[in-house]
Amino acid sequence: MLPKLQKIITTDFPFLQEKKLLLAVSGGVDSIVMIRLFHKLNYQLAVAHCNFGLRGAESDGDEAFVMETCQALDIPLFTTRFDTAGYAEQHKLSIQLAARQLRYDWFHTLLENEGYDYLLTAHHADDAIETFLINLTRGTGLEGLTGIPKQNDKIIRPLLAFSRKEIEEHAREHQISWREDSSNASDKYQRNRLRHQLVPVLKELNPNFLNSFQETLQHLQQAETLMKDAAAQMYKLIVTEKEEQKLISIEKLKLLSDYNAYLYQWLKPFGFTAWNDIYDLVEAQSGKQVFSAGYRLLKDREFLILEKQKKTENRTYEIAENQEIKPDDFSIIMASVTNVTDNEDSRVIFVDKDKLKLPLVLRKWEEGDYFYPSGMNGRKKLSKYFKDEKFSLIDKEKCWLLCSDNQIVWVVGKRSDRRFKVEPITKTIIKIELRLW
Repeated sequence: MLPKLQKIITTDFPFLQEKKLLLAVSGGVDSIVMIRLFHKLNYQLAVAHCNFGLRGAESDGDEAFVMETCQALDIPLFTTRFDTAGYAEQHKLSIQLAARQLRYDWFHTLLENEGYDYLLTAHHADDAIETFLINLTRGTGLEGLTGIPKQNDKIIRPLLAFSRKEIEEHAREHQISWREDSSNASDKYQRNRLRHQLVPVLKELNPNFLNSFQETLQHLQQAETLMKDAAAQMYKLIVTEKEEQKLISIEKLKLLSDYNAYLYQWLKPFGFTAWNDIYDLVEAQSGKQVFSAGYRLLKDREFLILEKQKKTENRTYEIAENQEIKPDDFSIIMASVTNVTDNEDSRVIFVDKDKLKLPLVLRKWEEGDYFYPSGMNGRKKLSKYFKDEKFSLIDKEKCWLLCSDNQIVWVVGKRSDRRFKVEPITKTIIKIELRLW
């Protein structure tokens, strides 16, 4: 195995030279073989071992065995113990998922706190087959069928080209001892059922199944690369980024032969799962929304708008003369001035103090609100103003009003009300300014 591993490192991971490596070692044959191979290659190593407390004395025996191995090889060892069952119950997770979260959180903490560059795990080719089959049975996109990646940021999997059989034969040939996890013999877990019942049948049907599977994975990975490249190119043509929003042009989107595939690629990083609801948004009425844990996708006329979810509170704020308020990601400043300066900035207005009832109130708009827009005759419902100005639903949600005795003085940052304008007889002028952070 050693020459093959050296070739893999040279080809795929040449950057590991001179790096500090942390090896995740359970005590099983794959991780024990990994630690001994990298020890022979004279890398700067340390080992991380988790005791999940799920198998009583057997778990403690695994920990003791890993400790003895590290002492014999003179390799630093980090160990930790988890109440895995308690964590799983508290967070409503399966035991396997709880153990995964606990160990990887701890591994990342070790990398950061102890100054190691990469974490190495001993996943091998049979693990990749089992993961592929698990994802296939659950339903997945193309990315779920491309196997376990060789590298995921600081996590390296150098043994993916080796089968479980190769690893065990190497251990026996070199008289390497390891620990057997008794839970691996149980068909309680889905992975074990696939390992014991399905994979042997596939290998029986095709004795060269492992090589065929790896070739298939390579083709799938190439297809995924093409798909990502195409999605990135179409994104540039169809999606506009505006402040904290992403605006997907529905007109341009519908020119694609299968726009659902592109929506999936663009939106999956934001935690969406209700894909049929998302696809239906394209033909839905304006105002329809789909939510993920942290984001929402909104249909608004000719766009699908993606933005972070924000807590909306119908709060009001009061502001008096020569005061400043900071309600959100902006501030409002109101100060007395001696004259009106030439101004075309929509973020500044001048009003007659005697026409105001102080303090002014800053609030969100409500159905039925109306005002008398400066530069226009008559009054106008705010909803009609929004429509004429082509406000999106999100723009309307973000709109603030500055009011005097519930009469609109200013659609903040947009349009003032002419009832409060400065005239030749005005005695005291108030300048009101919007400042964005």
